[in-house]
Amino acid sequence: MTTPHTPLTVLIADDQPLVRRGLALIFHADPGVTVVGEAGDGQEAVELARSLRPDVVLMDIRMPRLDGVAATAALTEELPECRVLALSTFDMDEYVVGALRAGAAGFLPKDVSPEELVAAVHTVNAGEAAVAPRLLTRLISAFVTAPTPRPHSAPPGTRPDLTTRETDVWTLMAKGYDNTEIAEALEISHSTVKNHVTAVFAKLGVRDRAQAVIAAYESALVKPTI
Repeated sequence: MTTPHTPLTVLIADDQPLVRRGLALIFHADPGVTVVGEAGDGQEAVELARSLRPDVVLMDIRMPRLDGVAATAALTEELPECRVLALSTFDMDEYVVGALRAGAAGFLPKDVSPEELVAAVHTVNAGEAAVAPRLLTRLISAFVTAPTPRPHSAPPGTRPDLTTRETDVWTLMAKGYDNTEIAEALEISHSTVKNHVTAVFAKLGVRDRAQAVIAAYESALVKPTI
C-alpha cells in the first residue's frame, strides 16, 4: 500500500495490446498512479509482478498460457501484499467468481468509465473490495451453488462461531447490502457494522466481502435468486 505522497504502482495484464495501451493512457492522466509494466498473458503477469512488486495488478480474466484466475491465485499465494483487480468483457462471467475466490480484491467489466476504473484501483490499494454489491451477488448467485445437504447435517448457513448479529450482517452482505444499508436494516451504527464485518471475515477465514459472499452461497446461508 502506498503512502499519501507516493504514487501507487499498477501492472496491466491483458492479451490485447490496444487494450493495454488504452488502460495505460487512462492512468497516465492521474498523477497518483504510475504504470510500471504491461503483460500479455497470465504467466508474464506473475513473472513481472515478482520483479516489479506493483501495488495493484489489473488482471484480464481470459488470457492465453495462464488465465487470470490461475494468475490471481499465484499472486495471492506469493505476493499477498499485491492487490488484484479483475477485468472481464462480460458482466456475468463465471471466471470472475473464480478470480474472486482465488483472492482478487475486486472486479470491473471493461465498459466502465475511466473515472470508475481509476477509483477502483485506489480503492483496492487502500485495502477495500472494489465490486458493486448488487453485481457481486448477481455473479455469485449465478455461478456458486451449495453442496447437496447430507442427512442430519447442520442447518444451512449455521456457523456456531458466529453470533446471531454477525450472522445477520453476513446474510445481508450476501444479499447485496452495503454497510450503510446494513446499518439501516439492523438499526445499528455504521461503525458497529464495520466491526461485525471484520469479525465475520476473521471467523470465516476470508480476505474480503467477495469471499464472504461466496462462502454464504456455498454454505446455503442464502440461495440463488436468478
